[in-house]
Amino acid sequence: MNHDYFIGVDIGTTSTKAIVFSATGNVKGMGNHGYPLLVPQPGWAEQDPNSIFEAVIAAVRDAVNQSGVLRSQIAAVSFSGAMHSVIAIDAKGKPLQNALIWADNRSIAQTTRLKQDETGHSLYLRTGTPIHPMSPLPKLMWMQEESPDIFKNTVRFISIKEYVLYQLLNRFVVDYSIASATGLLNLQQLKWDEAALMIAGIQSEQLSELVPTTLQLRGIKREYAQAMGLEADTPIVVGANDGCLANLGVGAIAPHQVAVTIGTSSAVRAVIPKPMTDEKERTFCYALTEKHWVIGGPSNNGGIVLRWLRDNFCQMEVEQAKQQGIDAYDLMVQAASQIAPGAEGLICLPFLSGERAPYWNPNARGIFFGVGLHHHKAHFIRSVLEGVLFAVYSITLALRDLAGSTQEIRASGGFARSAPWRQMTADIFGSEVLVPQVYEGSAFGAAVLGMYAVQAISRLEDVEKLIQIRDRHLPNPDLLNIYKQLFSVYEQVYDHTIKEFTTLAEIQ
Repeated sequence: MNHDYFIGVDIGTTSTKAIVFSATGNVKGMGNHGYPLLVPQPGWAEQDPNSIFEAVIAAVRDAVNQSGVLRSQIAAVSFSGAMHSVIAIDAKGKPLQNALIWADNRSIAQTTRLKQDETGHSLYLRTGTPIHPMSPLPKLMWMQEESPDIFKNTVRFISIKEYVLYQLLNRFVVDYSIASATGLLNLQQLKWDEAALMIAGIQSEQLSELVPTTLQLRGIKREYAQAMGLEADTPIVVGANDGCLANLGVGAIAPHQVAVTIGTSSAVRAVIPKPMTDEKERTFCYALTEKHWVIGGPSNNGGIVLRWLRDNFCQMEVEQAKQQGIDAYDLMVQAASQIAPGAEGLICLPFLSGERAPYWNPNARGIFFGVGLHHHKAHFIRSVLEGVLFAVYSITLALRDLAGSTQEIRASGGFARSAPWRQMTADIFGSEVLVPQVYEGSAFGAAVLGMYAVQAISRLEDVEKLIQIRDRHLPNPDLLNIYKQLFSVYEQVYDHTIKEFTTLAEIQ
C-alpha cells in the first residue's frame, strides 16, 4: 500500500482546518471546526486550549472521512500554528488559565517599558520579534507582575500548538519556527536567549525542548488516533508557524517573490537564506528551516476594516446581496470599481485596531483624509480597499530595504477571491500578482513541509511543481505615479498624527 497522502493541520485564530492532500497537491478532503474568542476585559484576548484541541481532533476526523483515504495511506500529519500564544501549565500538564493569544494587548505597559531604552532594541536584534504586546515576552512580564500566583505555580509556559502535540504524544516540544516568534529565542545561536529569559522571569527548563520543524514524532495516544481516523504510528511532523507556512503554501520562497495575505488581518513575507533583523525594528524574522528564514510584517487591519464598513454603513448592500444570493462584499467592491483610482482625493488610514508593522503603534487609529462634498459611499469603500493595500505596501517597502526588490507577489487570503482588489494590488505595488489555486496556504504549506520531512520531495523549492496559478494581474503603468503620490500623502498624514494618537489614547 502506497503512503500517498498528507494531512496539513492549520491551528488558526478562529478555527482549525485540516486538509488531506495527495502527493501531487490535490485536495482530497477537508475539515474545519471553530472555537470562540474570549474577551474577559477590553484589550484582552483568550482562548480555551481544550476547545482548540477538540477542534483539531474533529477537523482531522472530518478531513479523513471526507477524503475516503485509508488510514494506512496517510504518510504524515504536519502542523501549522498561530504565533505568539502563551499557556501556563501545571505539574500535571493541565492549563492554569486560558491561552493568551496574539491579539491580547494587556501587556502594553510592559511593552512601553521595554521600548524606553536600548534593552528592547537589543532584544529585538537578537530575537527577531518586535517588541509589542502580541509577543509572549511582555505577556510573561505581565503575568509575573499582575498574576503572581499563577506565575509561580507554572511549571511550563507553552504555545497552543505545543499543547496540542503534548495531548497527542505526551511530549513537550517546540519547533524553532514557533519559538522564533516568542521574543525568547536567540536567532543566531538557536537557543533560548538568557537575557530575554531573565527579563521574562523564567528558566529555560520552563520552556519546551527546541526541535527542527521537520522532526517526526510517533506514538499518537490510541484514543486520539482512533478518533482522528489515523494509525497510532502515523508520523506527526512538528511543523512551523502559520506565517512561514503560508509562504511555503503559495510557493513564495524564491528571492524575487513575496507573499501578501489579506484575511481578517494582513501580512507580507519573504524568504531569505539566513536570519536578518532591521535596525529600524519594522520587521520580524522567523525560522522555517535552517536554510529558509521568513522576514516580513503583519498588519492588524485587513478585511476587518471592510467588515466594519459593511456592518455600519452598507446595510443596503447586505440586504441586496441576500436577495441575489451573493456576498455583500462583492457588491461593495463592484461599487468601488466604478470610482477612479485614488477615490477622487479620499485617503484612508485603516488603523481601526491600532497597527503592527511597520509602525508598531497600538495607539494608531483610523483616518479618512480629504473628505469632500463630492464623496459618497462608493468613494469610502474604494479608499478603504486602497488604504488596506497602502498599509501592506508600507511593509513591503521595509522588506525591499532589507532583502532587495521583488518582481512577483503571491496572493492569498480572502482578498485573493476579489479580482478588482487583486488588480489594485498590482497597480499600487507595481508588481505582477499571481493567485495560486489553493487558498488555504498555511495548511498546504504544512503538508508540503510534511512531504519534505518524510523525503517525499527532496527540497522545499519543489513546491513550485505542486502549485497551479489560477490568475495573473499585471500593473497598469498609467496608475503607478498616481498611487506613488497618494502613498506619499498617506505616509505624511501618519507622520503628522503620531503625537495626536498618543494624546487621544491618554484621554480615553
